[in-house]
Order: sequence, then C-alpha cells, then structure tokens
Amino acid sequence: MTIQWFPGHMTRARRQIEEKLKLIDVVIELLDARIPLSSRNPMIDEILQNKPRLVLLNKNDLADPEVTAQWVAYFAEQGLQALPVDAANGSQMKEIMARCRELMAAKFEAQLRKGIKPRAVRALIVGIPNVGKSTLINRLAGRKIAATGDKPGVTKAQQWIKVGKEMELLDTPGILWPKFEDQQVGMRLAVTGAIKEELLHTDDIALFAVRYLAQHYREALKERYAIEKLPDDMTDTNAVIEVMEAIGRKRGALMSGGRVDLDKAALVILRELRAGKMGRVSLERPDISLVD
Repeated sequence: MTIQWFPGHMTRARRQIEEKLKLIDVVIELLDARIPLSSRNPMIDEILQNKPRLVLLNKNDLADPEVTAQWVAYFAEQGLQALPVDAANGSQMKEIMARCRELMAAKFEAQLRKGIKPRAVRALIVGIPNVGKSTLINRLAGRKIAATGDKPGVTKAQQWIKVGKEMELLDTPGILWPKFEDQQVGMRLAVTGAIKEELLHTDDIALFAVRYLAQHYREALKERYAIEKLPDDMTDTNAVIEVMEAIGRKRGALMSGGRVDLDKAALVILRELRAGKMGRVSLERPDISLVD
C-alpha cells in the first residue's frame, strides 16, 4: 500500500518558513520519540540550513526509555542536542528555554561586548502533523494559545507567541514531505496517528503494528490481550491475521455469525497502542531502520 499525503497548506507552510527564517535565532524541531527518524521531515534540513537547532523527542512518556536514550546519543553524534519531553504533562519546559539560551550564548555575548542588550530569543517550532507542536506552545506560554487536537492538520496558519520576556515562538502548520520513498516510514507515521485514518487501510496499518510488536514487544502484546502463545513466524501474514482475529474476539469486534470484524479489531489495536495501553513502545531504533 502506498501512503502519500501532501495537502496544499503544507506547500504554503514551506514557503512561509523560508520567508520568516531571517527573523529566527533558534529552531526547535519537534519529533515523535517513538519514531524519531520517521517523524523527521527531510525537507527541513534544506529549508533551515545551518540555523542553531534543538531537537525535542516529544511523547517521551509513550516511548521505550532505553531506546530513547539511544536516540539521544544518536543525535549527539550528528552534532545536535536532543531532549526527551512530554509536552502534554509539561515536563522539561524550563530545560527547553535553557537549551535555547545556551545555543544563543555566543551570539548574545558578542552583542554584550558591543554594548547591545540581547533581546528575547526568537524560536521557530517545526514538526510533522500531530507531533504535539500546539500542546508544546501552550505549555511554554503557560496558557492556551494554539489549538490542539488528536488528529493531524489542526494548525493551519503561523503566529508569534510570547513566552515571558525571554522567548518568542513562531508556530507553523505541520509539514510532511510529498512522497515517502520508504513505505515503512509511512507505516510508522500511520501507526502513531500522524496521517489521517480516513486516508488509510487500517487493517494494513494494524497488521504492520502487530508484526512489529510481536517481534520487539512480544510479552507486552501477549499480556495486553491475554494471548497464551503467539505464532513463532510472525513474518507470515496469515499468522498475523490470526493474532488480529484473536484480539478482535477478546475485544468483541464481531459481526453476525460470530466472525471477527478485522476493521474494528484494527482500530482497537491502533488506538490502544497510541494511548500507551501496551506500555512504553518505540517503533523505531537507531540501530535498525526497517522492521525485520
């Protein structure tokens, strides 16, 4: 299944970012801690060029902490600071501001030597849809400024937001790239909810998720759905479907005649996974790029 999604407002957002870039001191790049590379827009590197950047691994509360630590080390090797955060609960908000000031320290010191009083840091927040930008902005601002939602595409326009006297934020609509060269990237985005469900075949997405969970979080999958034994070979599509049917029966996703409604079972799996019901799960690791 090919997954592509590039609404017109995303084209406009790229153009708007390029126009505003000269006003920006620091870029805050927001990624999903569960899928850092898959939730990273490769167009952003072209647009932002060499602007100082802080990478935030959001939804850290849903991600496997051991894997997240590996991602922090991975980004450090790329010369980028990465900070795990949970914007929904407001963790690490003060640390974000401190890191941004740190990135600007040399410039501010140079200004002071010239007798120029440093102004508030101007930061650009970028990220793909549904990664939590609006939630982060509201937490940093200490009030509801940006609209939030659990579906992609909530933010449609840019706006400047003051964060006390120390920072000004520029929010932008989420941007996905026009084509996923690696369809596994599209699958991971779909599993986490970054792509609207109505654009997808949910049973295919859930099949991908169940196969990954069986390979990397086998016990968590068994415990969540009270499955005594999983098939040994989960590369076999029929075996994965059998597991999905077992989950459907456990959750009452049945049609007339007692047959399992795979679409309903798929929605149950995806929504429970996104809500962290299977524990803290990372769907991507720095040492592997594809599901086995």
